[in-house]
Amino acid sequence: MTTTVHPRTTPDREPGPGRLRGWLLEDMADRATSHPGPHAQPPSGDRTHPWWKVMCLTGVDYFSTLGYQPGIAAIAAGVLSPFATLVLVALTVFGALPVYRRVAEESPHGEGSIAMLERLLSFWKGKLFVLVLLGFAATDFLITMTLSAADATAHIVENPNVPALLHGHQVAITLVLLALLGGVFLRGFTEAIGIAVTLVGVYLSLNVVVIAVSMWHVVTEPGVVTDWSTALTTQHGDPLMIVALSLLVFPKLALGMSGFETGVAVMTHVRGDHGDTEADPAGRIRGAKRMLAVAAGIMSVFLVTSSFVTTLLIPPAAFQPGGAASGRALAYLAHGYLGNGFGTVYDVSTIAILWFAGASAMAGLLNLIPRYLPRYGMAPSWARAVRPLVLLLTAVAFLVTWIFQADVNAQGGAYATGVLVLFTSAGTAVTLAARRAGQRWLSRAFAVITLVFVYTTVDNVVERPDGVKIGACFIGGILAISVASRLNRSFELRTTDVRLDETAELFLRDCARRTIRLVANEPGARDREEYDDKLRQIQSDHDLPLDTDVIFVEVTVTDPSDFETGALEVHGHVLHGTYRVLTLESSSVANALATLLLTVRDRTGVTPHIYFEWTEGNPAANLARFLLFGVGEVAPVTREVLRRAEPHRRDRPRVHVG
Repeated sequence: MTTTVHPRTTPDREPGPGRLRGWLLEDMADRATSHPGPHAQPPSGDRTHPWWKVMCLTGVDYFSTLGYQPGIAAIAAGVLSPFATLVLVALTVFGALPVYRRVAEESPHGEGSIAMLERLLSFWKGKLFVLVLLGFAATDFLITMTLSAADATAHIVENPNVPALLHGHQVAITLVLLALLGGVFLRGFTEAIGIAVTLVGVYLSLNVVVIAVSMWHVVTEPGVVTDWSTALTTQHGDPLMIVALSLLVFPKLALGMSGFETGVAVMTHVRGDHGDTEADPAGRIRGAKRMLAVAAGIMSVFLVTSSFVTTLLIPPAAFQPGGAASGRALAYLAHGYLGNGFGTVYDVSTIAILWFAGASAMAGLLNLIPRYLPRYGMAPSWARAVRPLVLLLTAVAFLVTWIFQADVNAQGGAYATGVLVLFTSAGTAVTLAARRAGQRWLSRAFAVITLVFVYTTVDNVVERPDGVKIGACFIGGILAISVASRLNRSFELRTTDVRLDETAELFLRDCARRTIRLVANEPGARDREEYDDKLRQIQSDHDLPLDTDVIFVEVTVTDPSDFETGALEVHGHVLHGTYRVLTLESSSVANALATLLLTVRDRTGVTPHIYFEWTEGNPAANLARFLLFGVGEVAPVTREVLRRAEPHRRDRPRVHVG
């Protein structure tokens, strides 16, 4: 039988929250499911979409990098930019694409490579590993918001139709854009895919026009190709040197892959086949693979062509910070070759998609954080509400913008670090998955791809150490909040769902006619001698009559690093023909016992008693054992969990320690 545990409280004894607090903590679980992003779930089983529409959802992040990628590539690689971009495209098509297609197979419910790696590591090492990856994921998504907003600001300020008084106020404009983004999420965020389809369609169409016209100028203007080829051979010599330098410099262009990693995570929105099941969503997986392949193909063409025309047609000085093409290379060409009218339309489209890329990143964080941290007990209770998280993330985005002064190039290192760590984790996950499946050659291929990602990540960190420093700050912040939250929430009831089998129910009904006395016993050999000794000890310590009727309770600790436990399955046993024993499994002995006691009270209407012996050893060490391993100071911790769960002393189960 299933029982739901709840303290005996009355509504008028607890003051209601203030209006502001009530608004902030309003349950927004249903609205949260409508957020697009890497860890979103579709609002309902029916609200899925064709794969190409979902591609636009991830594309507002992936395709929007065209707004700043050509300029970053030109600064990083100079005249080698087209060749370095070709290397990047090759890594996308032959590296990232097969890796994430495998992730789609292994994690078809949108959990991504983090969940794959979590399954491979148990206990605390798995949790800590996930927290570190979450830190880099937070770096990726937060910097997506700030960098995209900063680049949108660059397109606003540099537009010739914008008043000159806005120049020099990039930080303020970026903060306004971020505030508007936060305001959208405070109100709620729906119908994202329809908006994404429109933005991506318009933006890519405008880019086709700009690149086509620019390519025409490359072909028809005398000396453009000749000047570039001359500079190429003068600076870098023979073709082998060009190839070698391109291989060395391409990690600096890694932002051209940013946004691609979100494709798998939004695959829960992809419409599958009628025969799909949650256990085997074959149609969804097939659609996600098609989505990834098409997105990679489209972006590869745009990356190569945009890098080519911007390198050949824009003076190098214009790419530098403060230059007319800084952070807006294609917009520079749009204004120069198609006029300010078309250029302004292009700017508006770019601003919109960059701003919406920040929205996708915000949605990703709002779905990513609640997916893991509450389950680990490593998030405050308010983290389950959307609005407090929106305010917190917006505040962090404000801080990052102020630190980097809304400079696109200055944020590139931190952004690339977060992106590349996620790519490396995905490569590692699929390598291990292929090896576990006995696919030797495939695991070797994935291992080679992962090594390339590792090289790219290390090179980026060496070149731009600020990226890993920012990532370390996010990791440190997540770890600090997680540890503090875990300590604060350790004394909560970790489940309120208890299922008693028929034998356990029989034990409780029988004892309810007298006094329900439970004896906490750490299971050992479970022979008759163990229970004889335990009963004599309890009778002696608590001066109980020899004929006292007791039920032994034994909790087997599963994974103590888990916080939220599923339903407690309580089984009754009669051992050695005499002793009644209740057995259950949980991540924490004390929390499980407290939950069981409240269940017994609610099921029988009788206040139960539980008997412990004092734990030997240093109290501080025993408390640490409880926090880390779910055992230790069981008696006082059980009493504390009961005290917090049931504020009224008269209704609280009795705890005896001897």
